Amino acid sequence: MTASSIGVLGIMVLVLLFFTRMPVSYVMTLVGFLGFAATASWTGGLNLLAKDFYDVFSSYNLTTIPLFVLMGQIAFNAGISGKLYRAAYCFLGHTRGGLAIATSASCAAFGALCGSSPATAATMATVGLPEMRKRGYSDALAAGAVASGGGMGMIMPPSVVLIIYGILTEQSIGKLFMAGIIPALLVTLLFIVTIVIWCRIRPEAGPVGEVFSWQEKFRSLAGVVEPLAIFLLVVGSIFYGVCTATEAAGLGVVCVLVVSVSRRQLNWPKLIDACYDTMKTSCMIMLLVAGATVFGKFLAVTRIPYDIASWIGGFDLHPSLVFSLVILVYLIGGCFMDSLALVMLTVPVFFPLVMGLGFDPIWFGVVIVMVTEMGVITPPVGLNVYVVYGVAQGLPGTSISLEEIFKGVFPFMLAVLLGIALMLFFPSIILFLPTLMR
Repeated sequence: MTASSIGVLGIMVLVLLFFTRMPVSYVMTLVGFLGFAATASWTGGLNLLAKDFYDVFSSYNLTTIPLFVLMGQIAFNAGISGKLYRAAYCFLGHTRGGLAIATSASCAAFGALCGSSPATAATMATVGLPEMRKRGYSDALAAGAVASGGGMGMIMPPSVVLIIYGILTEQSIGKLFMAGIIPALLVTLLFIVTIVIWCRIRPEAGPVGEVFSWQEKFRSLAGVVEPLAIFLLVVGSIFYGVCTATEAAGLGVVCVLVVSVSRRQLNWPKLIDACYDTMKTSCMIMLLVAGATVFGKFLAVTRIPYDIASWIGGFDLHPSLVFSLVILVYLIGGCFMDSLALVMLTVPVFFPLVMGLGFDPIWFGVVIVMVTEMGVITPPVGLNVYVVYGVAQGLPGTSISLEEIFKGVFPFMLAVLLGIALMLFFPSIILFLPTLMR
């Protein structure tokens, strides 16, 4: 068999193994190792396996991931998410659909501390779902706002997916973080507009909440000042070139830890829980990166990425049409795969092709993360949908069906599509802040 034939066979086996519910990292590692061994040699496959796993787990750049995850876990266990939600509710709760709007705003704020979409969805579901159900919100709006808002953890810095993209493509993680800020705020605004329109059409879906005095509103801001200061410190240190992304992550962990301890919001059991959850999440991500690296080397040996690029180039299509086809692949793939796994699996294939067409690598990275954000709320996988569903089953009086949650996220999917369209037509939305960096 030729190398290309082995590569095609490997991809088919990969897809088949996905349906067995075998962990994605194991599938990519197994197929990559066996495929490389079949293409090169058994010894070469073993050497590749050992070298790639060692390189990934000893990588200094990848220490950014556990540090940012730890920062988010400490913030969650210290109750910072509840304070963010309280402040948002005090200012927005008196409007129709105000609690859902507060949830979207809080998701964006907590995503800036957490960097993980499922973690953001789980946290805000725990805080927001009982409150919205108690005040008579429809299940579809309540669950849809939480599941969709959780996707902000994928694009709002420090985004784990952007970190992985930066490492895979050797792009500046700091510039990727800056590029993600305006798109995240734009989509959050589109979510708020979606909720307002929803409640205009169906007023009973989002009842008017209580009105707070200005004194209570300003008092609630005390819970926002510290998280906002930490976010500005972390992002500002990267923006002005004072710290690398890894150093900024360490700075963020120290700041969150100091604030939580000084406020007496963190004890030993909570700190141990934060470290344990960080270890689980970080190991999962590291195994995914290692598996994707092994599989990427296998694809490189088979020359399939280059063959695909040459094949598409032979049609002499307009670059915009080719890019649209790439986006379509991500939209479809996001319906069946975890977003992080999808990015790691496809970037080695599509990145050389897209760069050959003359597109900006920072812009491309943010766009595909935005597209894969839809994957966390689209059936049949919809990771955030299942996260919210799982959290809802464990809360008293908040049993919500999967059908209701998927029904609720549909309007927000349209909002994300509109946001992506705006970024495609106006690239400066993404590239404005990176161009100002020192």
